[in-house]
Amino acid sequence: MPINVLMPALSPTMEKGNLAKWLKKEGDAVKSGDVLAEIETDKATMEVEAIDEGILAKIVVAEGTADVPVNDLIAIIASEGEDPKTVGASGDGGAKAEAPKADAPKSDTPALNTTPGDGHKSYARVDAAPDGAKPDGAKPDGAPAPQAGQGGRIVASPLARRIAKLEGIDLSAVSGSGPHGRVIERDVRAAIASGSAKAGAPKATDPAAAPAPAPAPAAPAPAPKAAAQGLTTDQVRGFYQKGTFEEVPLDGMRKTIAKRLTEAMQVAPHFYLTVDCELDALMALREQLNKSAGTTKDGKPLFKLSVNDFVIKAMGLALMRVPAANAVWAEDRILRFNNAEVGVAVAIDGGLFTPVIRKADQKTLSTISNEMKDFAGRARAKKLKPEEYQGGVTSVSNLGMFGIKHFTAVINPPQSSILAVGAGEKRVVVKDGAPAVVQVMTATLSCDHRVLDGALGAELISAFKSLIENPMGMLV
Repeated sequence: MPINVLMPALSPTMEKGNLAKWLKKEGDAVKSGDVLAEIETDKATMEVEAIDEGILAKIVVAEGTADVPVNDLIAIIASEGEDPKTVGASGDGGAKAEAPKADAPKSDTPALNTTPGDGHKSYARVDAAPDGAKPDGAKPDGAPAPQAGQGGRIVASPLARRIAKLEGIDLSAVSGSGPHGRVIERDVRAAIASGSAKAGAPKATDPAAAPAPAPAPAAPAPAPKAAAQGLTTDQVRGFYQKGTFEEVPLDGMRKTIAKRLTEAMQVAPHFYLTVDCELDALMALREQLNKSAGTTKDGKPLFKLSVNDFVIKAMGLALMRVPAANAVWAEDRILRFNNAEVGVAVAIDGGLFTPVIRKADQKTLSTISNEMKDFAGRARAKKLKPEEYQGGVTSVSNLGMFGIKHFTAVINPPQSSILAVGAGEKRVVVKDGAPAVVQVMTATLSCDHRVLDGALGAELISAFKSLIENPMGMLV
């Protein structure tokens, strides 16, 4: 039976991807492990490998196609014994599966669905169906696709679920317009506007729910959520004179940054804690360690520590000293971690990556330094793997190299905090009753109040300050 190749979900946040390049062409033999195509996500370019054998019968989505929804059909594979020409000719873009012969038994082979974050399980095997029947996920003529999956589970995006929960919307009463009937954000927004899917309201499919007489139309009330959605493109254009601006289309990365950080500010209750850290001892230790670094065969130093390397290490150790802060919010519970995972913001053209230093509390400063140099280089080339920038408990955003003295940063979900680091500068302070000149760095911790209360956040940033001002504690 034919095998459908679907657009894979290469990260938990991916909803669409760009089909950058096909590495196989129609008629090519495909073996398990062969690279079929390159997919561009909002973060990186990933290779999709085959997990079954056959002949590539039809390419449904041409290379260079942008914004292909996750789980949409992109190609069809002919299995062993099938005629690729027949299989390819029957492909219609994924709306229908080829109906088998009447005497063909129904296959018991389970579907091979893509799981979020797995860039290789890209196939979904099509089960045979009786003549005239539609396979699961296909839309009958004139009817919407079902929203419930196996066992009655509602298929909906995470954002749609969150909005529905906040607004009291019953997802089972919402018609999905996404791939295979998936309920997405716009479906929930439409249900909110109509008021037809509030929890407890009779469902349209409930035979006991008799239609009530339609009341006289009233003047529409202003939608309370309209402001949260922002102005439309035409509304924004209307504020400016034509010819005074250039329109720059959004790429996948910018769309994701806008969506996730807007959601973070709306959902996670932020509060901020600021401290000034003296750097004199740290700068002296940094100079000493860099001078003692060995060299490679090419005469280059084995490592060159930056202030940011000390900041990452200090943040990792601070999380271990305050274990209650080494946690993230998970809706109905808090997840507390055994090791410190510290993300580090890396600016690239058009956006940023936040690669994660795993077990930052256990790694040496030189290891952290070399790991960050590797991450930064591959981030700018968009070659990071999803597992290298997903997760983390906290992050570090350092704008000191731009001369920024103080700023606040937005938490990167699902993390529970982020440290904004400013530039070190000479300041006059009072020491032992007399003025003294010291080098000072301002750091501001943004906290998710669902996980960190004020006292807990203060304990965390105080532990960080102590490590920065007494850096020898990071070496033992």
